[in-house]
Amino acid sequence: MRLVIGSDHAGWMLKGAVIDHVRALGHEVIDVGSFDDQPVDFPDIAREVARKVTSGEADRGLMVCGTGVGASIAANKMKGIRAAVCHDIHSAHQCVEHDDVNVMCIGAQIVGPWLAKDLIASYLQAEFSTDADFRRRVEKLHAMDAEG
Repeated sequence: MRLVIGSDHAGWMLKGAVIDHVRALGHEVIDVGSFDDQPVDFPDIAREVARKVTSGEADRGLMVCGTGVGASIAANKMKGIRAAVCHDIHSAHQCVEHDDVNVMCIGAQIVGPWLAKDLIASYLQAEFSTDADFRRRVEKLHAMDAEG
């Protein structure tokens, strides 16, 4: 799987461990920044993550910021993105299985590298359910996205 990974300055330190883990799992990484601990605006990075996902350059995205909340809000502003903050294993897989989430956001100030690895593994192993209820609900999300 091709993953696009981005962070703001608050998530920059954790992003290195995230990239190493994703590669160790056998996935390809597209890193869109930030590339140091200097202040950067998370919406700019979230936009780049979202563009790579919606263009098909990446299969899914990961954003690391301070709490994951700002990154999630920013990514969800982009058409075709379903982003979720995940700080527990259940949410990390269920967001894909039930809601077809394509960008997972985690907070470096909330989780450490060991939990981030578990979250990422759970997120990447999950597949969107074939259950008609979940498919119908995600189609409604697509319709809402198209409405603006």
